[in-house]
Amino acid sequence: MRPSPLFSGFFYCVLGVFFTIFAIQNVNDHGWGFFAFILVFLATLDFGSGIRMIMLHFRIKRKLNESKKK
Repeated sequence: MRPSPLFSGFFYCVLGVFFTIFAIQNVNDHGWGFFAFILVFLATLDFGSGIRMIMLHFRIKRKLNESKKK
């Protein structure tokens, strides 16, 4: 069974928060190295995917409600 886009979106956002926290800790410990940029890049991708999935959930929900009214 596939997870709903809402669940996937929240999961991606949580991953983005974790990658952001790890990136902040890495920058505080070692400065802006290659690994810090990778963590920031991964956090950006996860936040973008999470927001897109949440928007997809509400778009699908709106389309289903419009089709029920007709």
